Amino acid sequence: MNRSLHTWARFISSPKGAKIVVICWLLIIIVLSGIAPGAKKHAISSDEQSIHENTPSAVAQSLLEEQFPSEDGLPALLVFHGQQAITDDERAKISGISEWLSSADKPENIASAMPFHQFPEALQDQLFSDDQTTVLLNASLRKDLESDQIFKTLEQIRSKVEHTGLGNIQFEITGPAGIGADTISLFKNADLVLMFATIGLILILLMIIYRSPLLAIIPLVIAGMVYQVVDRVLGLAAKNGWFIVDKQALSIMMILLFAVLTDYCLFIFSRYREELKKIGSKNDAMKIALSQVAEPILFSGGTVLAAMLTLFTAVFKPYHHFAPVFSVALVVILLGGLTLIPAVFTLIGRKAFWPFVPKLEDKEMKPTGFWTRTGAFVTKKPAVTAGVLLLVLISASMNVVTVKYSFNLLKSFPDDISSRQGFEILEQRFPQGQLAPATVILQSDDEIVLDSSFTAKLIALTESIKKQAGVSGISPEITPELAAEDAALPRNFLSEQKNAIKLQMTLQDNPYDQAALDVMEVFRSSEKSLLQQSGFDPSRYTLQYAGQTAEKLDVRSMNQRDTVMTFSLIAIFIAIMLAFQARSIALALTMLATMLLSYTATLGISWLVFHTLLGYDAISYRLPLYTFVFLIALGVDYNIMLVSRIKEEARKYAWKEAISRGVALTGGVISSAGIILAATFCVLITQPLQELFLFGLMMAIGILMDTFLVRGMLLPAIMTYMGKRSHAKQQADSISIIRK
Repeated sequence: MNRSLHTWARFISSPKGAKIVVICWLLIIIVLSGIAPGAKKHAISSDEQSIHENTPSAVAQSLLEEQFPSEDGLPALLVFHGQQAITDDERAKISGISEWLSSADKPENIASAMPFHQFPEALQDQLFSDDQTTVLLNASLRKDLESDQIFKTLEQIRSKVEHTGLGNIQFEITGPAGIGADTISLFKNADLVLMFATIGLILILLMIIYRSPLLAIIPLVIAGMVYQVVDRVLGLAAKNGWFIVDKQALSIMMILLFAVLTDYCLFIFSRYREELKKIGSKNDAMKIALSQVAEPILFSGGTVLAAMLTLFTAVFKPYHHFAPVFSVALVVILLGGLTLIPAVFTLIGRKAFWPFVPKLEDKEMKPTGFWTRTGAFVTKKPAVTAGVLLLVLISASMNVVTVKYSFNLLKSFPDDISSRQGFEILEQRFPQGQLAPATVILQSDDEIVLDSSFTAKLIALTESIKKQAGVSGISPEITPELAAEDAALPRNFLSEQKNAIKLQMTLQDNPYDQAALDVMEVFRSSEKSLLQQSGFDPSRYTLQYAGQTAEKLDVRSMNQRDTVMTFSLIAIFIAIMLAFQARSIALALTMLATMLLSYTATLGISWLVFHTLLGYDAISYRLPLYTFVFLIALGVDYNIMLVSRIKEEARKYAWKEAISRGVALTGGVISSAGIILAATFCVLITQPLQELFLFGLMMAIGILMDTFLVRGMLLPAIMTYMGKRSHAKQQADSISIIRK
């Protein structure tokens, strides 16, 4: 591999090779811009389902649609709320809106609506909250609408309500349709804000750190060229249906691309500048510089790619759909790091560093500064350094067990967004379980006959369900008299095929809370016992559950499965890659252990900040996996750069001195790269979703801690403590194992 990399470095750093590389990149960009659309045009927002659509809730929903067909699609919950009790005049206006929703003049994409205007006053009163300040109307949109159509339809409803003139009545739209429309509104201009904020922040930081206009602009130009290729390749894939391109993945991918390419630029031009002080020829200087950093970049990029590829094993759509986006992006990023970056800096040469142009020096200058002193201290007192840092990191990691997770993604929306406000109004004024009742489907292998025997069993079943802990009620409440009168039965109580019955179960807790998920889990596990106790034969009857709580329970199960699988695979792949790169199993495991400790400490410290300082009761269940994938994968870069330089220095100096020099020579560039990477992820704070805000903050905390404490001090201290002899022995053992 070294020989191939040296040959490649020689070609890239030659005047002809550098020009060929830049011209090829420009031609690729021109061709792709002509034949491929942008990725955003065909991107989608992944729903919280399995890629195989075989979860219990998905199976139940499919059965529900088969046995109880309906033209209704996503429901929209129309919430009318006043500071005081709603007056008769206001009630009349709400009835007028209800009449419009049922008329021929309603928006064309409304499939059905609750006929509130046709209800007698006594029945209308039942739809009001106990304090008479809030009333809820339901409307269902047509099936299979595009997101833009949903947004347009709800805007038509808002316009009608506004023109009706409800005075001080607050009107909000929540439910699945409201959430979908608000998601479009939230991210309408978010990508542009994200891109300009990312570029602006990187530009400012590079100017502050390196005080060179070209060193600030060149990385951004290179990143922009690579982004253009990635965006068009993903657009081409999405257009032709090769794989799903997720909108949220695109947003995070853009940040990752600019940050990683900036890091690679720093790694290359910092070493290039070092060689320019020794060698007069800019081409020879780049040849040596690239020969030294190509392998670390290749291994670090390959390791990050391996981490992203593990997401293909996920069954949860939002995780699984991240895999193709980031895999494609990382392949192109790696190519850009090994070709475009060195080619551009080769062509520009010393001018890239203006006004601080590196000059030839007669003798090698000893490194000075903060990281030189840090390296000397760490190697002088490795046990003290490692002991103190391990105590701090382990203490922070212990806070992980107190983290609480939320499965209610509405809580991730801004406080002033309509769907969240409407949901919280309902949450405060109606029994929490009524926000999203669960649908219970009793299915039979044979045709159901509503005779006295079956009715008795059904009554026993509903009574058993009502007695379960966490259940508020079930409807309809079956009685022998009700079952005997077909006309009195609710619509769609018995399926058209007459082999399924549909009931509605209301839970006591919020349908999205962990307690409600636990109740649903108990119901699934006790299916046979519930049937047997009620007199139904479990071999002929099944109980299935559809609705939001059942779906969230499946999400929790998928998340747990994917977390274990992803964590395990990433740890194994990174350990293998590090073992090959470091030529030492012990050193690879040491690096992996420090990265895992850095992750758990990040999670513990972040929860302390979020819960104690920012006042969050819970964080999104997705954050641990997202943070693990990106923090561990990106942390590998700094590990590999540090260890590669230490190995290089160890050829000329004693092991302890090599570590000290490795820290001194890489500390500046790694800390600069870490600051830029952390700041880049902080750009996610500008995003409207709480989940992205917290993810950006958590990544910034983890990257800074990893850069300055773990990579800059803990790992060098442990390597010093291990000693050169141990390192050499483990290196020989590793090579022997690999050969065998």
